[in-house]
Amino acid sequence: MLALIPGRAEEGAFIQVVTNERAYNIPYPLNEYKRLEFARVGGSRFERRGVDLNISTDELTITGSLRYRNMKPISYDIMGPFKYLPMECRHSVISMDHDIEGELILNGEPIDFSGGRGYIEGDRGHSFPDKYIWAQCNCFDEPCSIMVALARIPFAGLKFWGCICVVLWRGKEYRLATYKGVRIVAKSPTRIELEQGKYRLVISLNNAGGHPLRAPDKGSMTRIIHESSNCEARFRFYIGGNEYFDKTSNCASFEYV
Repeated sequence: MLALIPGRAEEGAFIQVVTNERAYNIPYPLNEYKRLEFARVGGSRFERRGVDLNISTDELTITGSLRYRNMKPISYDIMGPFKYLPMECRHSVISMDHDIEGELILNGEPIDFSGGRGYIEGDRGHSFPDKYIWAQCNCFDEPCSIMVALARIPFAGLKFWGCICVVLWRGKEYRLATYKGVRIVAKSPTRIELEQGKYRLVISLNNAGGHPLRAPDKGSMTRIIHESSNCEARFRFYIGGNEYFDKTSNCASFEYV
């Protein structure tokens, strides 16, 4: 598992890298960030077709290229009508699942990602919510990809728990969200449960703690959160009381703040 997070903040640009073993933060001057389709930071490019990496520090060297094929975008903006409202953070989902081809050399070790699965999302804004839960997984024995984010959202002087969630199962998209009437039944470091009409999603998590990452707070990357890129999780999805799938993976990504 490998997560790549390029971005920019008030104090400069950055690339964050999360491996199974640890996380790295590589700072860059702000003038080394260029907005392309996604971004170019230093000598590394991040695009819809793939990534070209050229990172070299005392702690981390990572070079090589990955190419993406058969990307699966969602049917419309994950924020729904909330995209028109003033929010401290706006989420986007670019691809729920895609094929990967290519090789990276990480600290001298070649890693062949060919035949692997990819996922791309993004965030824009000045701050992450003060409390949130995020989980994502597309590493299963058949076509399936799931992302869910629950967050305490400040709005008009109040705070409420909101939800965005997409289940992509055998090529069909199911969406559970605050703007579609979802009810958050459970939200904890070990369990997420959502109900919306005839849909029910239950996620059971065995979280080992995760690696420290920097996150935005009022425009600066001064906040420390923790992300696990290889969390064990069980996903159960029901429609009308019938179990559609029961899938377990040890390659789920998870944050609990």
